[in-house]
Amino acid sequence: MKRIYRGWCLTGLLLLCIASVAVAAEHTWAGIISDNMCGGSHAGMMAAHPDAKMTAHDCTNACVKAGAKYVFLANGKTYNIANQDFGDLQVHAGNVVKLTGSLDGDTITVSKIVTPAKKTS
Repeated sequence: MKRIYRGWCLTGLLLLCIASVAVAAEHTWAGIISDNMCGGSHAGMMAAHPDAKMTAHDCTNACVKAGAKYVFLANGKTYNIANQDFGDLQVHAGNVVKLTGSLDGDTITVSKIVTPAKKTS
């Protein structure tokens, strides 16, 4: 009887391990890197500083420097970014990108960011 019980426990443990690996699988999304103060619109910040001639890139990085966090906007949702120190966040801030990473709830751990190729006519 103990062998059967031990066998089921090991099987259950194995299934849990497989499930956790499946959840952590990487995905790629198209969207915009922004910050949690401005979200999807930098209009308020740009209106408050009309002489600064800020782009979305400049605004996002300025907000992060002031204490905001990078976020990723895709498919009408806002995702938190776990690894705020990921180097390409600052480079691609405010831009449309293809972001690759693992999703846990509403938080993405970024592993790669690329600018999508421009479509040619």
